[in-house]
Amino acid sequence: MKKVLIIEDDSFLLDLEAAKIKKNNYDVLVAQTGEDGMKKIKEPDLGIILLDLLLPNYDGYEILKKVRADELTKKIPVVVFSNCAEQKDIDKAMELGANKFMVKSNFSLEELVEEIGKLIL
Repeated sequence: MKKVLIIEDDSFLLDLEAAKIKKNNYDVLVAQTGEDGMKKIKEPDLGIILLDLLLPNYDGYEILKKVRADELTKKIPVVVFSNCAEQKDIDKAMELGANKFMVKSNFSLEELVEEIGKLIL
């Protein structure tokens, strides 16, 4: 089964996302810091990364750069799920290789799971 890696520092939201994604029959890995997220990115069978932009250690942009620069991870789909809703944030994430940018306040967890289903490897 493909794994979903959620990199999110808000533990309440992380728990909600993980529960919803697990309920839809995906394995879930979680990280609450950029550093922890970077350690889990090379997990076998990783099918998609759900990435917040504002994180301790490394921000989401740094993680996105590293994911896209590495031969082993560059094809893994990345959904940026963030409250950073300014166009400059969206443009930067897309330029760095995000497959999708979703503003947290504009989407339900059900819609998030639908996007994961469309993009997962």
